[in-house]
Amino acid sequence: MSVYASPCGSGVLSPSQTDCAKKNFIMMLPEEKLRMFDSRAQAHEDNQEFDACIQDLVHCVALTRLVYGEGHLKVAQAHARLAKAYFHFKGFGLQAQKHSAQARELLPSISSCRDDKLEVLTCLLGVHLTQGGAALLTNTLEEAESFFLEAKVILDELHHYSGINQEEKIKTELEISTGLCRVYKRQNRPEEALSQCENCLQLLKDCDKPEKTCSVYRDMSTIEQEKGNLDKAIEHLSKAHAIAMSHNPEELEGAQISHSLALILSAAPQPHHSDSAGPYFEQSLSAYKKCVGPQDPAFLTAQDDFCSFLLLSDQQERCVEIQAASLSSKRSTFGDLSAEVADTLQLIGSVEMTQGKVKQAHRTMTKCLEIQSLLYGPQHKKARVTQKAVDMLARAPEVAERLQRQGRRKTKSHTFAVVSSSGNDGNSV
Repeated sequence: MSVYASPCGSGVLSPSQTDCAKKNFIMMLPEEKLRMFDSRAQAHEDNQEFDACIQDLVHCVALTRLVYGEGHLKVAQAHARLAKAYFHFKGFGLQAQKHSAQARELLPSISSCRDDKLEVLTCLLGVHLTQGGAALLTNTLEEAESFFLEAKVILDELHHYSGINQEEKIKTELEISTGLCRVYKRQNRPEEALSQCENCLQLLKDCDKPEKTCSVYRDMSTIEQEKGNLDKAIEHLSKAHAIAMSHNPEELEGAQISHSLALILSAAPQPHHSDSAGPYFEQSLSAYKKCVGPQDPAFLTAQDDFCSFLLLSDQQERCVEIQAASLSSKRSTFGDLSAEVADTLQLIGSVEMTQGKVKQAHRTMTKCLEIQSLLYGPQHKKARVTQKAVDMLARAPEVAERLQRQGRRKTKSHTFAVVSSSGNDGNSV
């Protein structure tokens, strides 16, 4: 975007207006330019125009250095703001780390009078939170843990000086605990991750933030499931499900939680758990259908998981019925020659084989083999397994007879075509 665009970034200037804007911009003092870019960056952020926002914040860094001097607090704050934008708006971990580091280098040299101290602590807090999140993005987990723990110390100091209100304190503590939970999960430290989740639940106790509480319970369920504690995983996910159903039953989060709960229940060895999975699958499919539609990959994935459950529950007819109906959606979403279509045909063909529908199974498996051979090549493991099934089915009398008839028809057709061609000596009328 041109620096000569209107301050709010809206509208297109005519050539004469552009020339005028250039002259006005050239005549502006650095302080005025800084105010203009600062205001415009905020407007772009409010409008979710993140690329334009970052471009203006880059200008702000350069102009702040020019206006206030290299070692000024304002320069550190400008770097911190740009780092935060790179991290939150674009997920650019390396750029966020670079500008956060520049802000940190400047802060120790700044005066420590009370007013400055509060601003320095606030800036330092933001920098450490950004660096912790950016370190998670770049998978430098020890650094991420260190930054989040330092952020906690800075937050306590800022609170001691009454430099932050209670609402902002709770919000920041949540961000720190969530970040540490992610660090500990990746470091395979489940007990410490669960402790951070418990801390989040305590902080959320008096806050009306159901979506955040849901997210914490889902994290706890995942951690317990990885530990092999299925009962606890089901307990946490059931709490998340209850919250989601009471607030947004037909939203995407409700669909996802119902789907996850159905998967855990269907995998549980206890019959009373696996038997109750069906209604949650149906609930998730209904919510997905309303939120994203029947051709969305999320809906189709949940539907496939439901069909796997139906097979395990000895409901083969219903499974094949659903899978056959889903073929048109999968062809539309993933393409005719896709792994999803091949897998669906293979599942249908396998069920048809177990039901003794040999002719249908041969047709279905042959279509599946054609797609797999094109996708993976005839020597791929999947294609070779399907080829064996096709060969076995071809030996069945009813299939062999049909293939022989087809072969004879092809031979007659070929012979007729050859005779017709040779009979045309060029003298026919």
